[in-house]
Amino acid sequence: MKQRSLEVEQCTLPIRGVFRISRGSKTLAESIVVRIEERGIVGSGECVPYGRYNENIESVTAQIRAVTPAIEEGIDLQDLQRLLPPGSARNAIDCALWDLRSRLTGRTVASFAGLGDTLAPPITAFTLSLDEPEAMAKIARDVAHLPLLKLKLGGDGDLERVRAVRRAAPNARLMADANESWRPEHLNAFLPELAGLGMELLEQPLPAGADGALLGYASPVPLAADESCRDLRSINDVRSKYAFANIKLDKTGGLTEALALSDAARAAGMKVMVGCMVASSLSMAPGIVLAQKADIVHLDGPLLLARDCEPALRYEGATLFPDAKVWSI
Repeated sequence: MKQRSLEVEQCTLPIRGVFRISRGSKTLAESIVVRIEERGIVGSGECVPYGRYNENIESVTAQIRAVTPAIEEGIDLQDLQRLLPPGSARNAIDCALWDLRSRLTGRTVASFAGLGDTLAPPITAFTLSLDEPEAMAKIARDVAHLPLLKLKLGGDGDLERVRAVRRAAPNARLMADANESWRPEHLNAFLPELAGLGMELLEQPLPAGADGALLGYASPVPLAADESCRDLRSINDVRSKYAFANIKLDKTGGLTEALALSDAARAAGMKVMVGCMVASSLSMAPGIVLAQKADIVHLDGPLLLARDCEPALRYEGATLFPDAKVWSI
C-alpha cells in the first residue's frame, strides 16, 4: 500500500568560471533532487551522477524511478541498502529518508547518528581548479586568507603549479588531488619536494586498480584514497596503501553507508576525510554530519557555484554552518 510519494527533479546550476580536473572540465553543476512526502512532511536529498563510475543524469534517474514503488510503499533505510548498490541514486534517496524521518519525529539527523543535537560548524578546504601555474596562483592570491587550499593537479607540471600557489599563498595550508593522473615515477619525483612546500595531503595519485606501487611505499606526504575508496568493500584494499579514506556520499550511496565506512576506516587505522562534488547546499548538508568525526573536511561545493539552491547553507570564510531549513541536521 502506498504510504508516501516520491518526486524526482533535475537541477542545473552555473559554476563560477570553469571547474577543471585531470579528467576534464565543466561550467555547469548537474544534479538530481529527490523529495519524499509522507503525511504532509517532505524529506529531501540530492545526488551528483558520478561520471567516473559510468553514471549520468539519465541512468541515475532511471535507477531512482525503478525503485520508486518500493520507496512509496514505505521501505526503511536498511531495506534501501539491499535494494540499490552504492552510488548516487541511492545517495539521493538515502539522504531524503534520513531527512524525512527527522522531520516526522522532530529529532535531528545528528541525534539519530549518535552525535547529540548540536553540530559544530566545520572548516572546509577550498578548491583551486587545475590550470597553468600562474592562473592557479592568481586564484590563490584572491583566497590566500582561507586556511586550507586544495589544488587540483594533473601530472606533468604539478611541481610548478604547487610552487606558484605556495608563493601566492605563503600562509595557507595546502592539500592536493591528482585525480588518478600520476604515473608511478611521479611519486619519487614529486612527493619529497611537495612535502618541503608544506603539502599536508595528496589524494589519489595513481589510478584506482593500478595503485599497487603504493604498497609498502613510505610517502613523504600522507596519501588519501578517493577513487580507490568507494564503499565499505574498499577498506581491505586501501588500508595498506593510504593513510586517509576520502568519503563522499555519492560514492557510498548515502549517509547510512558513509557513517559505517567512517567507522570501518578508523578501525583499520586510517584517518578520515569528508569530500564532495561540485553541488548545492542540499548536497553538502549531510556531509556536515560526517565532518564531526573527520580529520579533514572538503565541503566547498556551493562556494564554486555562481548561484546556490534556496534555502542555502551559510559560509563565513571557510566555516560552514548547519541549517535545518536546508536539511534536518
